[in-house]
Amino acid sequence: MKGWIPLILRGSLLALLLAFLAFPGWFEPVFRPLVQANAPAIYAQGSLLSLTLLHLRTVAIATAGAIVVAVSMAIVVTRPFGAEFLPLSRTLVNIGQTFPPVAVLALAVPILGFGEKPTLVALFLYGLLPIFENTLTGLTTLPPAVLEAARGTGMTASQRLFRVELPLAMPVILAGIRLSLVIGLATATIGSTVAAKTLGEVIIAGLQSNNLAFVLQGGVIVGVLAILIYDGLSAVERMAARRVGRA
Repeated sequence: MKGWIPLILRGSLLALLLAFLAFPGWFEPVFRPLVQANAPAIYAQGSLLSLTLLHLRTVAIATAGAIVVAVSMAIVVTRPFGAEFLPLSRTLVNIGQTFPPVAVLALAVPILGFGEKPTLVALFLYGLLPIFENTLTGLTTLPPAVLEAARGTGMTASQRLFRVELPLAMPVILAGIRLSLVIGLATATIGSTVAAKTLGEVIIAGLQSNNLAFVLQGGVIVGVLAILIYDGLSAVERMAARRVGRA
């Protein structure tokens, strides 16, 4: 029974989130005490469901790009021909963490204009480091005996990579992707400062109108999404670990 309790709680949280996004008016009594008289208690300048989907789309596109680049770089620097590029690769993936996302947006807007594109650049750069470092760790901490066995069976370098190394490293790689996604979910809210359609729009509207209910709505949706995605990917990570015997 104990194992079912977290599952029931997560299911209830997801149901509440979906209900709020689909029928926000149902929850007006909850937020009414947080606003001044005659002020709206529910954000109605746009669809909360649409903003949430657009927010998730932005994060998904940026994270997908970060996965492709970071994993590829980690693979290259763990091969004999690419080992000398490790310091350069680390410098490149650290750029996103060195420059705050707001600074990246400020630099990207004059080049890319307002909207989603500058936000994608900021999230992409910000998401590289955890994926790169976890992929690097996963590929460099594999059991030597397994690699030797793979060589002994006559596998080529590419066969060892795709059939042995990446599957064994997958739980660690997934942990990096999970971290990158959660960071991206929170960071994407600043995209609304450059006219990107994200849940930051709700938070900014609340700050501008001194409406605590709006701020709370945007923040809670992002927080709940982060919890659900974190838990979901943690479960996938555990399944991958059990599958390769690295639980």
